[in-house]
Amino acid sequence: MRNKVIYTSLALVVALSILMAASPGVALAYSPWNTSYTQQELMLLARLIYAEAAGEPYIGKVAVGAVVLNRVESSIFPDTIQGVIYEPWQFSCVGNSMFNSYPNQESIRAAKDALAGWDPTGGALYYFNYHTVTNSWLWSKPAVGAIGNHWFTY
Repeated sequence: MRNKVIYTSLALVVALSILMAASPGVALAYSPWNTSYTQQELMLLARLIYAEAAGEPYIGKVAVGAVVLNRVESSIFPDTIQGVIYEPWQFSCVGNSMFNSYPNQESIRAAKDALAGWDPTGGALYYFNYHTVTNSWLWSKPAVGAIGNHWFTY
């Protein structure tokens, strides 16, 4: 049973990667030429990734970081990493013990990859745990698909 879940998850990641590579005009989460982010922004993004995606595959961690950066670039969200992360009611982990801890090295690396422009979601603005969320508004958004336990939407 476990192997079936692993192979199914791997197949979803591969299919999503192929879909994203074939999609015309896939936007990057953050310009790879923009190196103006600060150490404080890097660590804040890594803390969010650590708290929101600790049990996710590496690509899922990068995807969570990319969503934050896609929001920074969007006109409907605050225009800073801090503004996006601390916007009320957006990220349930803000303020919990994991968010307030030092992130692990994998989360820091995922934040760096997202800041360098890797966006496995192709521009998603939202994500949620598809096992637990029942919010019909989130489910009605155009979907990118699943990465790990998160469903990514526009």
